[in-house]
Amino acid sequence: MYHNNSIRILAGNSHPELAQAVAERLNVPLVPVTVKKFSNGETSVKISESVRDEDVFIIQSGCGDVNDNFMELLILISACKTASARRITAVIPCFPYARMDKKDKSRAPITAKLVANMLVVAGCDHVITMDLHASQIQGFFDIPVDNLWSEPLMISYIKRNIPGWENGIVVSPDAGGAKRATAMADKLGIEFALTHRKREGKAETAPERMEILVGDVKDKVVILVDDMIDTGTTLSLAARTLNENGARSVHALISHGLLSETSMSAIDSLSIERLVVTNTIPQKQHQELCSKLVTIDISPTIAESIRRTHNGESISLLFGEWAETSSVAVI
Repeated sequence: MYHNNSIRILAGNSHPELAQAVAERLNVPLVPVTVKKFSNGETSVKISESVRDEDVFIIQSGCGDVNDNFMELLILISACKTASARRITAVIPCFPYARMDKKDKSRAPITAKLVANMLVVAGCDHVITMDLHASQIQGFFDIPVDNLWSEPLMISYIKRNIPGWENGIVVSPDAGGAKRATAMADKLGIEFALTHRKREGKAETAPERMEILVGDVKDKVVILVDDMIDTGTTLSLAARTLNENGARSVHALISHGLLSETSMSAIDSLSIERLVVTNTIPQKQHQELCSKLVTIDISPTIAESIRRTHNGESISLLFGEWAETSSVAVI
């Protein structure tokens, strides 16, 4: 059993607001860390407090400049390792390269496995992440991985903020997310539908359309569930298809709002009520450009998982009574 004063939280440059919120919730100050670049682009790290024999948690998300941020994380892990930290946990709310988890065509790299190897080689003892794109990524590691879920927060949000959800239907935009959507539909006690995206022709540039494979959305409140939004193409296709099929309203709930190539004004013009994402990735700049964007705060879940890891308590209990009794903070 670790004692309370040995939690040490470090943060890279990827998401300082989340790290600060987690530290405040645990009532633990962030360890002063200077992460900057040399003039030739190399990353320099300086940890200003001792971490010898401490339980170290390094918070760094896979967002923004992903490669630079990941390199920062590796160097911070390595610095703590050589500074004799007792245990090093990488807290990675949005796991980088998670979409490259299989060899889907000839000569394609399985980069998520490479990321796992690099974390272990740097000296990481434990990983905490959230809503992995594919849960088998946990098997790429030979160290413990805790994959936290945003699902309980999403369910609380639905019950409190979506009028008429009882007459709703949970929709997955592709077969890959079917398991996630059916689990949520079961917990809410409502129906489930599945859409499929396909090209109208064989050419790469052929226009795409969506069709509903399973379920009927007519006159229903549609809750569209996915793990990641990047360009927003899937969301716009799905919104159009669902409305054409008679949906009463469409609410999109997506864990990781990368929104890297998305025109935020285009999302405002979509026929959806709200786009709900979590703050695994900083959303401040997106919220200023889009009135429909709502951000759910995941810092309580991450803080509680850090506390439980440190005290040797069960993490799975996080998704039982604790999740149901905790309130959802919308930023």
